[in-house]
Amino acid sequence: MKIIKTKRELQQFALEIKRSGKTIGFVPTMGYLHAGHMSLIDIARAKADVLFVSIFVNPTQFGPNEDLDLYPRDFERDLAMCTEHKVDVIFAPEPQEMYCSDNTTWVEEKKLSGPLCGASRPCFYRGVTTVVAKLFHLVMPDFAVFGWKDAQQLLVIKRMVRDLDFPIEIIGAPLVRDTDGLALSSRNRYLSDDERTRALAIHRNLLTARKTVEEKGLAALEGALEEARQGITASGGRIDYVTALDVDTMEEAVSGSAGLLIAAAVFYGTTRLIDNEVIEFSK
Repeated sequence: MKIIKTKRELQQFALEIKRSGKTIGFVPTMGYLHAGHMSLIDIARAKADVLFVSIFVNPTQFGPNEDLDLYPRDFERDLAMCTEHKVDVIFAPEPQEMYCSDNTTWVEEKKLSGPLCGASRPCFYRGVTTVVAKLFHLVMPDFAVFGWKDAQQLLVIKRMVRDLDFPIEIIGAPLVRDTDGLALSSRNRYLSDDERTRALAIHRNLLTARKTVEEKGLAALEGALEEARQGITASGGRIDYVTALDVDTMEEAVSGSAGLLIAAAVFYGTTRLIDNEVIEFSK
């Protein structure tokens, strides 16, 4: 496995791979890898001739009062996991390698990024789209894999790739849960045992809301969401949002919507967790 630290070396190596006619798969991560990341890597490994993974805690997607300095990091553990899953190239730059000190250029998607996490974390998606665009230029992948765990992020990246004509296929991978139902996240390590137990209420209540809508239709949606909010609040969660939107447009779902994203962001203690359920409506 090759470890690369600089943009120049990464792009030169990627160019060599492209000229050889081999396909490049890519999984961008912020490290502290877990089974959810590995599921993305395994999907990419099965499809790519050469598999690139980035490990970079991107400072531009963190607000001034967020957990950039505390974000979990364990590079040696990440390397061991990537070796086990047959990753070919790790790109692990420092922030000063990725961004010039006087950087003034940003990539920003202006519609799908607006609600949900975009509303409560205003700088977040500008940071995500900018760093992913930079990584795409450096790695030049044929395809990249993102998880449905971060459903809004997946939709924003798909829109950016479409609008800016990146010749890249974006693959959405299923959300992965722990055995108790909690969505896997690097931030789960922040939770105390009690907070983790109480946080199971997120998935439990989203799943109930999903079943209600599947059985009774969109007319039951608002009542189902309110019941979910009450259940999560009763567990001690501090709600950022519990809502539902059209899975394609990030607008209010209507009778003609192809699908519904039921999404939540909830704090337990100081830890912000996100989760979702997606309903596909039959045509």
